[in-house]
Amino acid sequence: MVKYGIALIGCGRIAPNHAKNIVELDQLELKVVCDLIPERAEKFSQLYGGEVNLDYRQVLARSDVKIVTIATPSGLHAEIGIAAAEAGKHVIVEKPMALSLRDADRLIAACERNHVYLGVCHQNRYNLVVRKLREALETGRFGKLSHATAVIRWYRDQAYFNQDSWHGTWEHDGGVLMNQSIHNLDLLLWMMGPVVKVYGQSKTQLRQIEVEDLGLGMLTFANGALGLVEASSTIYPSNLEETLNIFGENGTVVLGGTSINKIETWRFADGLDVEAEIIREIGETPPNIYGFGHRTFYERFLNAINQQIPFEISGSEGRKALELILAIYHSSLTGLPITLPLHEQAHSLSELMKISYQK
Repeated sequence: MVKYGIALIGCGRIAPNHAKNIVELDQLELKVVCDLIPERAEKFSQLYGGEVNLDYRQVLARSDVKIVTIATPSGLHAEIGIAAAEAGKHVIVEKPMALSLRDADRLIAACERNHVYLGVCHQNRYNLVVRKLREALETGRFGKLSHATAVIRWYRDQAYFNQDSWHGTWEHDGGVLMNQSIHNLDLLLWMMGPVVKVYGQSKTQLRQIEVEDLGLGMLTFANGALGLVEASSTIYPSNLEETLNIFGENGTVVLGGTSINKIETWRFADGLDVEAEIIREIGETPPNIYGFGHRTFYERFLNAINQQIPFEISGSEGRKALELILAIYHSSLTGLPITLPLHEQAHSLSELMKISYQK
């Protein structure tokens, strides 16, 4: 069995979900943890192991590190990912993989050029209920698809954004669409296929931040179905729901729970199963909103490397939700519907939005 040394760059909020799975997998050895804040890196090392290094460039120079997981502020994902690929490391990057399509494409190209794997951490694809829904779609149980909705109604108070200098900024974070709802949008696209037209609105309603705390989108899918997106981080006094709804001529499914981890509705005309039994038997109870999918993500990523086969949540897959979010932003900025794929004028949308919000 090949054992891979791995480095974790970024020791913040999401990092423990990576670290606890890394240390439990026999094929991985946590060699180093890296963060700009020495105290945080030291504490993280004490909990999970690995040497401490405050400079990711030094980490990338280590010959014993073969895989790099990037869990830094979002605005640094592409820069560090490209440097890791140029150093010959396989790259796992947290969502979003970048904050612009140009940077996403640069990261994808760097990994291809250096013959290393790139995985974008949309771990909810591995939830049991998500896999069950995907199976129903692949076997045609819905018939003709009518429409779908992705809703996230969460709560992030002002203190959440005040905890550091990067949250709530266009340069390093993005708003509720880019930060909180991107996992759900990834699932929406995985189930429904590509979007060809978007009309969106986004607005900063309640928080004192650069970015949006409310985002809405009306979608047209290539298959003719329609879609709705609702994303808010201001639902008082705590997270209310995250749901994915798929509607077809012969089926209705609603997934919910803290991390899309439970079936709320399961109804099909074919009579192949009983809704109450499916709801009772299939589901998970994760300890937090991040769910259990990180373990399977790492196992599948390692298997792809070992077998030299494509990884299923590659850079091109991670790019899709990013493009949809940028299209919603672009529509909100112009007041016009936007057709996809996006073209060059939308690649630097974050900068355009920053300028717009400062007016």
